Amino acid sequence: MMQARRISLAFTGASGMQYGLRLLQCLLAARMEVYLMVSKAARSVLAWELDVRLPRHREAVASYFAGQFGAQADQIRVFGEQEWSAPVASGSGAPHAMVVCPCSMGTLSSIAVGSSHNLITRAADVVLKERRRLILVPRETPLSLIHLRNMVTLAELGAIVLPANPGFYHRPTNVEQIVDFIVARVLDQLQIEHDLSIRWGSAEGMDDGDRDAEA
Repeated sequence: MMQARRISLAFTGASGMQYGLRLLQCLLAARMEVYLMVSKAARSVLAWELDVRLPRHREAVASYFAGQFGAQADQIRVFGEQEWSAPVASGSGAPHAMVVCPCSMGTLSSIAVGSSHNLITRAADVVLKERRRLILVPRETPLSLIHLRNMVTLAELGAIVLPANPGFYHRPTNVEQIVDFIVARVLDQLQIEHDLSIRWGSAEGMDDGDRDAEA
């Protein structure tokens, strides 16, 4: 079990905001302290995909999510895109891990080249330089050679590139189960225990006929 309790989470302007919100809910339920950053584009995607219109002020955003997910008031802190005094902007205040979910190709590119033009990309740069865990959840298809090269660069730097590509061996019957499949993989990388999805090879996920056929 992971001993660290502070996680940075960034929502950027890729489709798939369902993944980010579910991850936030699970982190708060696991009693993690979450430093949340929401880009301007992410606010638009939240409205388009989920009809979620966040308050303007960061304190109100923190209260909104704490109320939505039944979290303690001090569990979540929200920072603006240009809030350079935030702890995550410096190695001395770096979190134990950071997740960008969903991660747009623009954000991924900026992190890959070290272009810290906003707090999200600066926070990711800090996590990399401090040798902490950085998890990126891109949601894009098809991928251009530029995208692929940026992902290789980040993997070489130690980041974990975890595309939002759900499996189906758990036989999902609703969208929530598909979302949980990806969120479960992120939680695994953070070493946070969960029961969101059936694991491959488990008794629940494979019947006797399947095992006989493979034997």
